Amino acid sequence: MKKTYSTYEAKARLSEILRQVRERGETVTVTYHGKPVAEIRPVSADEGTRLEKRVRDLERRGVVVPSEAPPSLLRPVVRKPGALDRFLRERDS
Repeated sequence: MKKTYSTYEAKARLSEILRQVRERGETVTVTYHGKPVAEIRPVSADEGTRLEKRVRDLERRGVVVPSEAPPSLLRPVVRKPGALDRFLRERDS
């Protein structure tokens, strides 16, 4: 059975709605002024492959260009002793 919630109800009951979708596989329709505007539904197993195919298609058509550089990794934050104390002193002065 398809359930319908207004945007107000969906916002207030989002956790419950997500539980219905996750556990029961239900599709939920969200309405705005009585008109359907969105669906919350379980993700199918092939969604990831569909996205990958779409990206490859966009690359083939020249809409997007893949980066040639490897993804950059963030460097770890170097913690310096007393940094919080210095920050608080500077803030309060």
